[in-house]
Amino acid sequence: MAITDTSLGNYAARDPDVRLMLEVREGSATAFEELMLRYQARVMTVLGHLLGMHGQAEDLTQEVFLRVFRARQSYSPDAKFCTWLFTIVNNVAFNARRGRSRRREVQPQSSLSGSLAIGGLDQIALAASGQMPTRQLDKAEMQDIVRLALDELNERQRLAVLLNKFEGLGYADIATVMGLSPQAVKSLLSRARESLRQILEPYLEHGTRPE
Repeated sequence: MAITDTSLGNYAARDPDVRLMLEVREGSATAFEELMLRYQARVMTVLGHLLGMHGQAEDLTQEVFLRVFRARQSYSPDAKFCTWLFTIVNNVAFNARRGRSRRREVQPQSSLSGSLAIGGLDQIALAASGQMPTRQLDKAEMQDIVRLALDELNERQRLAVLLNKFEGLGYADIATVMGLSPQAVKSLLSRARESLRQILEPYLEHGTRPE
């Protein structure tokens, strides 16, 4: 069914990002810059934790927004912009991992310290462990341990956790990004939370770091 002008206005009124993307679709460089400012750091964070290399994440973030611009005419405002964007992010990350595997390159991982918001870290740690830590943890220590815990998850679990806890996406939106059913995403997140609990609980209680 065709989207009417009235529907376009309704979508744009509900979601400022949709309004901006519709302006991008019409060729607005200002709207595109605004979307980049809103999402660039967030996209880089997700890519960094999916790929483990900050330098590559920076390059691929630029590729993501290049794809956004090239695909602007195909954007449909009945989809959330962030869902559409992170679907592109997931595809770019998949291609990067496949290319790395083909080259069989062993590349050192660079530090991602400071790339995660402390609120998101607290949320992951406490949600995973189900309790307050018995030891006082500073911000840097919390960042380090949650980063290590995320690295222990498989790639699909890690992406689902990042989208859910840091981007606030629900099961349906994550399912769209990952090409899964909402029930599969629910199961994926449940397994991820259990894995994080097993990894984080010994550290929060006794200071035992993940191996």
